[in-house]
Amino acid sequence: MQLLPPKDEIPRLLAFVSANEASDLHLKVGYPPTVRIGGHLRRIDSPELPSSEYIEEMMAVLMPKAKREEYDRRGASDFAARAENGDRFRINVFRSEGEMHAALRRVQSKIPNFQDLNLPPIYEKTIMNCLEGLILVAGVTGSGKSSTLAAMLKYINSHRSLHVITIEDPIEYSFQPQKCIISQREIGIDVANFPEALRFVVRQDPDCVMIGELRDKETMLAAIQSAETGHLVLGSIHCSDAEQTLSRILEFFQREDHAFIRSSLSNSLKAIMVQRLLPGLTPGTRFPATEVLLNNSIVKEKIVHEEDGDIPAILHACRDEGMRDFTQSLYDLVEQNIIARDVAMDYAPSRDALRSRLKGIDTAGEGLISRIRS
Repeated sequence: MQLLPPKDEIPRLLAFVSANEASDLHLKVGYPPTVRIGGHLRRIDSPELPSSEYIEEMMAVLMPKAKREEYDRRGASDFAARAENGDRFRINVFRSEGEMHAALRRVQSKIPNFQDLNLPPIYEKTIMNCLEGLILVAGVTGSGKSSTLAAMLKYINSHRSLHVITIEDPIEYSFQPQKCIISQREIGIDVANFPEALRFVVRQDPDCVMIGELRDKETMLAAIQSAETGHLVLGSIHCSDAEQTLSRILEFFQREDHAFIRSSLSNSLKAIMVQRLLPGLTPGTRFPATEVLLNNSIVKEKIVHEEDGDIPAILHACRDEGMRDFTQSLYDLVEQNIIARDVAMDYAPSRDALRSRLKGIDTAGEGLISRIRS
């Protein structure tokens, strides 16, 4: 397959990604275009990309002028673009040894619901019952955080009459109004940065604010304060479990501010929902393992009194409320014959705990509830 002129080659590559249900496309000088399918990188049967100029011409078809200026200034830029078939792509261009490289992630045009994403019922139940407060979706890169936030907004748009403002970098899913008025703002195009957007958001009469990523002190503080003042705030944060999420929030602030932040979180936090995507038994499929912390009376006390180390025990002990830890989630996926046992073991926080659980042994033991209440 010969390379077409850049302005024609990039639409062809995006169509190839969609047709083969690839999740990512990588463009790098000296390599053929490379896609990720089912978690594995595969080179397309195509000549190597000849030069940085060729990739720059490809990206010029998709890249807003402001983002090109950001790339020239900072050496990297994020933006989103829509392919001819309607699929959206989240794109990062970055400079490497003076050359432009690009990573493009496909986001399907269809906005998913919780069932599409194979998320447990507690996700829908939580958004159903939350009219205000802070809901955090956590996970590592590529764990499906953006899709989960989109599913939450889809539920709100279908069931409530609210004014929703999203602040994203970049916009990934484009929402059409159903019951809600939805204003989507993109960093670098509609507003300079997250703190700037959040500085004015309360003047825009929102009922619900979705923050694409909580990445600094100003953004986190604005999210907590908005949740405290009666808004529903949804946001994503880059963390691997619920306990680490609380630690990450506190890292944004000076030690002398921690008591204030803990008090605010104990009142405003509704849930921390952490997820990891695992390869399924069927080639090319992936399924989420999830950890869900709900802010009940026990959790409130633990947050205020700096007893975050009890969170793993709480997750285990309060399963009847909908909480879950990764060990339980991995056990469920194996028992449902969705993922392989060895895959579960590779991702398990504790192999011994998962092995015992699969044998029907509850290693947490009796009296767990009494310990965390004390």
